[in-house]
Amino acid sequence: QVQLVESGGGLVQGGGSLRLSCAASGSIFSIAVMGWYRQAPGKQRELVATVTSSGTTNYADSVKGRFTISRDKFKTTVYLQMNSLKPEDTAVYYCNARTSSTFGGMVYWGKGTLVTVSS
Repeated sequence: QVQLVESGGGLVQGGGSLRLSCAASGSIFSIAVMGWYRQAPGKQRELVATVTSSGTTNYADSVKGRFTISRDKFKTTVYLQMNSLKPEDTAVYYCNARTSSTFGGMVYWGKGTLVTVSS
C-alpha cells in the first residue's frame, strides 16, 4: 500500500507561482512512477507531469516550460513547481503513484489540492 498526501495549493494571481508537494508513505520501494494530474470543473482528469524512479520526466504540452516536476533524493516526496500560472490552470491537482509490474502495477491517488488562479 502507498499513501499520498498533497499540500501547497491555494489562490494565486495570474502570472504567479506555487509549489505543490506530495509526500508518499508505505511501500515506497514499489513505486515506479509518480506524477501530478489535474481536474478542472466540468472536465476530465488530465495528466500534468510525471517522473520515473530513474528521473525521467514527462509533461503535458500545456505546461511545458512553465511547470517542473522533481523528487527528493529519498524519493519520498514529489514536487510540482508551477510558474507563470494562468486562469486555465485552475483545478484540483492530484498526486499519483504507480507501482512497478513486479508489485502488481497498482495505482494510488491522493485526495487532491485546489489551485485557483485569478485573472
